[in-house]
Amino acid sequence: MTDPAQTALFIVVIVLTILLVVLGIQVFFILRELRKTIYKANKVLDDTGTITESVSRPISSLSSIAMGLKAGAKIAKILNFEKKHKKDE
Repeated sequence: MTDPAQTALFIVVIVLTILLVVLGIQVFFILRELRKTIYKANKVLDDTGTITESVSRPISSLSSIAMGLKAGAKIAKILNFEKKHKKDE
């Protein structure tokens, strides 16, 4: 007959092997879900970049128009000042 310590050791090895296999399968599923989540997050970031770019173009155009109007106002102010200055003379 076998020694009781040997039997206990054999049972512990079998239980640990089963637990490690189950744990390995769970880690596989977790890593697969993590991969899907990272893919989705990357897609969201790409979409955010596209949206930001499409919003920034019109704002940039409006800024250019505003700067042009500001420069035009300064020129008009200078011309108006010169007309007033000539009338005073």
